[in-house]
Amino acid sequence: MLGLTGGIGMGKSTVLRALRRSGLAVWDADRAVHRLYARGGAAVAAVAALVPEAVRDGAVDRAALGAAVLADRSLLARLEALVHPLVRRAEARFIAAARRARARAAVLDIPLLYETGGERRVDAVIVVSAPRAVQLRRVLARPGMTQERLAAILARQMPDREKRRRADLVVPTGLSRGFALARLRRGLPRLMAR
Repeated sequence: MLGLTGGIGMGKSTVLRALRRSGLAVWDADRAVHRLYARGGAAVAAVAALVPEAVRDGAVDRAALGAAVLADRSLLARLEALVHPLVRRAEARFIAAARRARARAAVLDIPLLYETGGERRVDAVIVVSAPRAVQLRRVLARPGMTQERLAAILARQMPDREKRRRADLVVPTGLSRGFALARLRRGLPRLMAR
């Protein structure tokens, strides 16, 4: 079992696509949360009870939820207490399915892997990293992103240098896509041998 992580704007999506193309079973924690927040998702009722203004037309409005969390920092811990167990159940279902399918390897893509102790559930960790200037340029180009919102996100994330220090493989994405994917191709067999 491999873990994949990296801070916001580090280029994790590119690495994730490459892992999928290589035939590995990949679980994306962000997609799992999107499904939980979608119309009919398992987290909608719990979020509605906690932050009623963040649910519209039977789905969680992520922008409204984000604004509520920015306005009340104590809300985040209560929200995570509701959502994290649902995400972990989805992860467990993925792992069971990957085992039944006898996948060569499975990858858990978890943005806050180290921050939540998720590294204890995997055999090795791949960290995707980019220079700070590249990260900021990528993130601030996203629709609706503000300096304040970015600062709040970065405050929750372990510093990139610490993630790189703990990683079994660092994939740098600040130079070129080709360079990053070559580093991944060279390092992946060693990790899968574990």
